[in-house]
Amino acid sequence: MSIIDPYQHIVVEHQYSHIFTVTVRKATNVTKGAIGDMLDTPDPYVELFIPTAPDCRKRTKHFNNDINPVWNETFEFILDPNLENVLEVTLMDANYVMDETLGTSTFPISSLKLGEKKEVQLTFNDVTEMTLELSLEVCSSTDLRFSMALCDEEKRFRQQRRDRIAHSIKAFLGDSSHSLTSARDVPVIAVLGSGGGFRAMVGFAGVMKALYESGVLDCATYIAGLSGSTWYMSTLYSHPDFPAKGPKEINEELMHSVSHNPLLLLTPQKVKRYIEALWNKKSSGQPVTFTDIFGMLIGETLIHDRMDTTLSNMKEKVNNAQCALPLFTCLHVKPDVSELMFADWVEFSPYEIGMAKYGTFMSPDLFGSKFFMGTVVKKYTENPLHFLMGVWGSAFSILFNRVLGVSNSQNKGPTMEEELENIRLKHLVSNDSSDSEDESQHPKGTEGAEARRERLQESRQESRQESSQESSQESWVQRMLMALVGDSALFNTREGRAGKVHNFMLGLNLNSCYPLSPLAELLTQESLEEEEPAAVADPDEFERIYEPLDVKSKKIHIVDSGLTFNLPYPLILRPQRGVDLIISFDFSARPSDSSPPFKEILLAEKWAKMNKLPFPKIDPNVFDREGMKECYVFKPKDPSSEKDCPTIIHFVLANIDFRKYKAPGVPRETQEEKDFADFDIFDDPDTPFSTFNFQYPNEAFKRLHDLMEFNTLNNMDVIREAMVESIEYRKQNPSRCSVSLSSVEARRFFNKSSLNNNHT
Repeated sequence: MSIIDPYQHIVVEHQYSHIFTVTVRKATNVTKGAIGDMLDTPDPYVELFIPTAPDCRKRTKHFNNDINPVWNETFEFILDPNLENVLEVTLMDANYVMDETLGTSTFPISSLKLGEKKEVQLTFNDVTEMTLELSLEVCSSTDLRFSMALCDEEKRFRQQRRDRIAHSIKAFLGDSSHSLTSARDVPVIAVLGSGGGFRAMVGFAGVMKALYESGVLDCATYIAGLSGSTWYMSTLYSHPDFPAKGPKEINEELMHSVSHNPLLLLTPQKVKRYIEALWNKKSSGQPVTFTDIFGMLIGETLIHDRMDTTLSNMKEKVNNAQCALPLFTCLHVKPDVSELMFADWVEFSPYEIGMAKYGTFMSPDLFGSKFFMGTVVKKYTENPLHFLMGVWGSAFSILFNRVLGVSNSQNKGPTMEEELENIRLKHLVSNDSSDSEDESQHPKGTEGAEARRERLQESRQESRQESSQESSQESWVQRMLMALVGDSALFNTREGRAGKVHNFMLGLNLNSCYPLSPLAELLTQESLEEEEPAAVADPDEFERIYEPLDVKSKKIHIVDSGLTFNLPYPLILRPQRGVDLIISFDFSARPSDSSPPFKEILLAEKWAKMNKLPFPKIDPNVFDREGMKECYVFKPKDPSSEKDCPTIIHFVLANIDFRKYKAPGVPRETQEEKDFADFDIFDDPDTPFSTFNFQYPNEAFKRLHDLMEFNTLNNMDVIREAMVESIEYRKQNPSRCSVSLSSVEARRFFNKSSLNNNHT
């Protein structure tokens, strides 16, 4: 029996485009004039141009020495019906040196009726007759999916996964699983990993090993990652032997991969290969930034033997719900607004990519293609996984000099973590609303005084370096990149380093954004100030998150989600996913090992409340009461009054019991075992676990990996207890965020009337 999905009935309104079809049939008596025809018989072809169309210019083939050519070539244009669309037809003569215009004529497309097919005769120079066949139709099917509901593939996955999880939970809980009596009692569990560069990746590797071997991973429906955690997820899910082979062996491969100096990836031979790939991408008409290069470097480090794999390839890992569904994320940002004030969360899964805020999604193979009004006007080959890895962790491409570790270690400037943190306080990219086709353009003066000062400081630091192989390699790479794009913007500016793709929302009619909580009342600044004045107290935090993106810009910038907050909660807080239990791992940098660890989850809580999404109260005073712990539990005090609020088990980077125990309950005995575990994470003066450290010697890798594996295993009782409570909640509330069709109808009416009022 099929399950009714009420979210499927919430209409995401959008306007359909028109498809304008032109068939260039033939021309008669093509002439260059009496004198011209005496010197050379025309070699005619036809150019079609519609200024308001996204793919605005097309042309036929040419015929040599033919005054009565027959083309019979058909072309399609996607048009916005709200614009004044005019077809401009130009008859051309092909020449070896410069083509010659023989005449131009125009046709008003608005004179065509929808569904009409019409033959049109155009006259050039009073002599030449051209026959065209024109038709105009509504584009009733789009390449974007407009819906508040999960896609059908994810729904099928959830159904299959629930049956598997039911068996796994019983095996994991043992005698405590007696309350799980039917499939509807199965809780939805999500595992989250934060950003934090290779520190997050290595730490998450240890976590996943523990979750896999303990059986918890078999109980999870989702794994969501951000920045560094996505790199581990990509490595794991793209591995040909996963899940038959667990993280243990894969992590050993990873340890070997990250033990090498990243500068070894910048040999002239390898960079030549990167440049060729970049040039091919740029030549095809796609945007190119330094994020492309950074993605190649990350890919060469982590998935060097499968650089041609894609996100779509991961479907085979979940086609029978044998693994938790991986979710990845980045941000769409505006060119003139801080990421902390405005950012659209973009979610990626093997099934689709899109933005829940607008109810718009696409299959992964279409991400990066040219869209107009929801329809693909130019499709490109699916981007490789390493490109997405570069996008998901693009904060590091923005500060690539520090990733290389070639800056002077004696400088008095900001620390690596401080510099990354400061990015939050100022915008990343320049305004490119004019959207020059040259992707490397960065007009002088658009960068901002702060960024120019930073660049000057970095330049001075680099100029003080001694001549070395590393600096000469960097210089060589920079010269190669400059040669590629014609100036140094690709490497030297943040705008040139942030990721960029064609705007898949181009031309859409976005009168408003859809609340992430679909049945919450419409979110407006006025209602927010009335109900939750504390939520807008800090103008730097989410002040403009309800604004829509710019649907007129041909390209959009996509950056590391950690630049707004460093935990991927927006992915699994979508009420359609109905998550009961969140096991969250935060690898974010802190000033010291003893610093309170709640900065990022407090931002996540605030974001959730502003989007009317249930979230347990995060009490920062728990740190004063209980001190530093390996994990903290946040849950609703009264589940009956705080309906649909998930429980969160929040793990932080802390070396506490690991110093004394080599496994839960097994004390360390030898001095070697004690020395191995006696280390600080953020207070170590050598900063082996810095956010910008991209080389991990085996000992550093094992320390961090084993620490997080231990911390996870050391709190299995906490996870078991929370799982049992989630089962009990499911028994009382079989469907989280339950929605009736009648409430959807009421919501639809409320939305329409509110939108009408807003426009009057």
